[in-house]
Amino acid sequence: MTAAQLPPVAPEVTATLVEELSPRLRKRLDAAVTKLGARPTHRDGDTVTIAVDEETDLRMHAPGGVVATADALTCGCLLAPACVHRAAAACAAPAADPAPDPAGQETPSEAASAPHADGTASESTTPAPYGTAPAPDSTTPAPDATVFTPPDNTSAPDVASPAQRVAADAVWSAAAAVLEAGVEGAGAVAQAALLRAAHTARLQHLPRAAGAALSVVTLLRAARAGDPSYRTPDLVTALAELLGTAHRVGTASSAELAAVRGRARRPYSPDGSLRLYGLFTEPVVTHSGHGGARTWVAGPDGRLCTVGDVAPGGVGRALGVADRAVRLGESALTHRELGRAGLAVSGATVSPDGRLGAGKGVKAVTARGAAWTEPPLAALWETPPLQQAVRALRATSRYADPDAGGSDLLFLDVELRGAVRDPGGTCLLAWCDGGIAVRLAVADDDPALAHRDNLMLLATAPGTRLRIIGRLLPALHPRLALLACSHPTGEGTIDLGFDRLRRADLPVPDAPVHSAPPEPGDSGANSPLHLLERRVEQTVPAGRAALGMLGDVSAEARRLRRAGLPTAAGLLAALCASAARRERDAFGRLLPADTDGFATHWLAAARYTSAVSESLCAAAWEPRPEPAVTG
Repeated sequence: MTAAQLPPVAPEVTATLVEELSPRLRKRLDAAVTKLGARPTHRDGDTVTIAVDEETDLRMHAPGGVVATADALTCGCLLAPACVHRAAAACAAPAADPAPDPAGQETPSEAASAPHADGTASESTTPAPYGTAPAPDSTTPAPDATVFTPPDNTSAPDVASPAQRVAADAVWSAAAAVLEAGVEGAGAVAQAALLRAAHTARLQHLPRAAGAALSVVTLLRAARAGDPSYRTPDLVTALAELLGTAHRVGTASSAELAAVRGRARRPYSPDGSLRLYGLFTEPVVTHSGHGGARTWVAGPDGRLCTVGDVAPGGVGRALGVADRAVRLGESALTHRELGRAGLAVSGATVSPDGRLGAGKGVKAVTARGAAWTEPPLAALWETPPLQQAVRALRATSRYADPDAGGSDLLFLDVELRGAVRDPGGTCLLAWCDGGIAVRLAVADDDPALAHRDNLMLLATAPGTRLRIIGRLLPALHPRLALLACSHPTGEGTIDLGFDRLRRADLPVPDAPVHSAPPEPGDSGANSPLHLLERRVEQTVPAGRAALGMLGDVSAEARRLRRAGLPTAAGLLAALCASAARRERDAFGRLLPADTDGFATHWLAAARYTSAVSESLCAAAWEPRPEPAVTG
């Protein structure tokens, strides 16, 4: 049994079931979750049955796709309902997200008069009930922590209410406890406390904190389950986002408070009539088991929008959806066809992140597209790489404003130089305008997709000039996930996740091309910032105690100061000192650790390293002399 085979469970349901367990059963909960994960399951309509043992079944009733009440979990064992099995099943299942706002499926005028999923009118501020989570239209491992503020921000008070401050304090305390224990110690009980805090935050109209808490829980479960897609930096970012949001609730006011609260619903605003030109289509396969396709289009002014179709189904669904008609008006174009054609849309609605709404008031018909070398698309490649990288960094910042919008795509003209070894695997080295050496990485390593095969084939054609589209991968050197490129023959374009190049498509080079490996220049590629970054990351798997055993870090602090990073040196010293600090009472007994103080030091270090890393990433895209090429 995997978590994807179980229906999502509302956070408050999981929290309630764990809180009702006796202390003895709480100690057995993690083992029960593991044991239950190995048992077979059977789905019959809205009910999933888990065989606890040869004679006992546990049923999860999920009308609408979500287990919304504790009574919806029933166990046939003798101790039920006070058994550990119900809580274990809830902890093994995914945490449900709030029901999505229907605004994406209707025009704003319709949404203004229509009830939301909870039966309230759109002007109501009552939180929506838990329902089937919207499919995350991105490639990030875990649910989207970037949620949004209530629609009516103009009437919101200038400061947080006392109840909101209490809810934020509860989120902070639960997150600090997770940081204190680390992944190894943050079992089902700690996760339930975080789910309870998320539910309370949601009731107090703090959806950004609630969403961030759900992301942390999902990543904790992935880490403890040994999910191969789990990455420690993702949990570092999620924890820092959660702690930072909880902290700012008590200090923010006015517009800043509105951003800290977040939006519970995705706002789609009217955009009238749009003339759109297809760019490319990419597969979307998420770690939560969703799959689909996202087609990128651009307007005459270069503004980027997307048309997506993502739902549970994984890579198999992604491959199938690419050849299905887009869900937009009367258009009969498939996603792959739209990526090379055009649309004329009337009554359009667009979200802040560029997603086109598919409400019944939207009309769309097929129109002529444009080649990448023709207006208006050609203008996307005319912006200097540095400006594109800075813009993409603003959109992809770990702690970016959710309403900031923007795209993480870069449009470059490059010359391929062949494969290079990289800590993250083999990359394709290319040179772009300004003499910038760019590493082009595989966007998705799933063997069912064409990304890796295409990149490896392109690596055998040094000297080939291509027009490419890639997604910025923040690093100390220029790095992109390669998504699409012009066909090597110059005829048409290639969606590198779906289309497969053949060796016959590649030009035969006139002479071998040799180039020196890329120089780091002044990009900060040799910066000792990693000395602080690794201490921030080390805390997450093993907790505060592991960091407290490091001993003297003065040598690392001196190295940071010599490199011109005195703030990093001070943060490192303060973080390690806080981790090691344990006071005793008059009888020599250890007092409880200062989890709040340690969390504060860790948060400062995490946010600092993120800001400096982004600055160094932007500097890496500075133009420099192109190296000499010999034939």
